[in-house]
Amino acid sequence: MSFQPVIPLAGYAGWTFLKRTMEKQQAALQATPANQRDEAYFRANIGKVNSAKELVADRRLLKVALTAFGLEADIDAKAFVQKVLEGGTLKTDALANKLSDKRYQAFSAAFGFGDYATPRNKMSDFADKLLTAYNTKRFQTAVGTQNEAMRLALNAESELGSLAAKTGSEDAKWYTILGNKPLRSVMQTALGLPSSVAGIDIDKQLEVFKAKARNTFGEATVSQFAEPETMARLVRTYLTRSEVSTQGTALSAAKTTLQLLGR
Repeated sequence: MSFQPVIPLAGYAGWTFLKRTMEKQQAALQATPANQRDEAYFRANIGKVNSAKELVADRRLLKVALTAFGLEADIDAKAFVQKVLEGGTLKTDALANKLSDKRYQAFSAAFGFGDYATPRNKMSDFADKLLTAYNTKRFQTAVGTQNEAMRLALNAESELGSLAAKTGSEDAKWYTILGNKPLRSVMQTALGLPSSVAGIDIDKQLEVFKAKARNTFGEATVSQFAEPETMARLVRTYLTRSEVSTQGTALSAAKTTLQLLGR
């Protein structure tokens, strides 16, 4: 039987329970036979891969690699994935650098097929790092089958926290968020912005997100989310607003049903 996370409550109360029990639940997922087989195969074979072409040709290895970056939906887009990997990230005109979703950039950089004579998957600690990311994403996906908002919150804690702690300009960090669908969803909801904001000019979007962040959290920076307290506020605000939105949608659907029934 596949792993099913235990989330007895919705909203922030459910989040609190999930966080309190997450270490044990993650261990339970990693202990499943299917997960153990995936890990063993990856450890035994990833160091043998010499090119992007060889990686995409091995579906089992590719599944772990893509999942580690939240890109598992692209497992059948082999030609595209190979092109992203072969282009690397060191050249400004590399495909990975042109894509708005910066997860591809991180994916290509992690392997280094297009950048180095000896790709990074040959390094002794590569399998450990990728499998840690793989197990994290697998747990998030499992959570998402029961509560999508909590999956996105878990992802934001990890990815946004890392992004916030990096050096670099604040605008560059904001553009990374705007180009990362899962992170954008969390930030947009937490800031109370409508989905229609995606239809305006990207530079204007940046201004809107920064202004709302300042009003909501006190600063217009992404770096502020490196602070645990600010990150916790973001997650709490996101989950609360997400739950209200879900309840509103459910009430609206129920009202429409009653109207159709003539009640």
